[in-house]
This record gives sequence, structure tokens and C-alpha cells, in this order.
Amino acid sequence: MKKTYKIEEAACKTPGVKSAAVNFMALKMAVEFEEGAVPANVMQEVLKNCKRVEDDCEIFF
Repeated sequence: MKKTYKIEEAACKTPGVKSAAVNFMALKMAVEFEEGAVPANVMQEVLKNCKRVEDDCEIFF
């Protein structure tokens, strides 16, 4: 069973996100978007949601 992290949960709750997985060792997050979603717009919302969990979170895309 895969352990989920609060930051993954925050990203997954963002409209337009189908799934999200964080690799903390590599400092990367893989995001799969729902069909028809505009990735740039969705990622802005993902960043807002993730900052609620970890305020110094940064996302580069």
C-alpha cells in the first residue's frame, strides 16, 4: 500500500488533477491532468493548494 503525503493529497484535490505523486528524494512531483485541463492553469492552483500544507513549497514547470 502506497503511503500518501499531505502535499500529494493537496495536489490531488485540485480541480483538473487526475493524480499526483511526490518523490521527496528527487524533490519532484509528477502530476497527471484530467482530459481537457490546461496544465499551466491547473499548476497555479496546485501551487496554491500545496502552499497551504507547506508554505515554502515551490513548483517549477
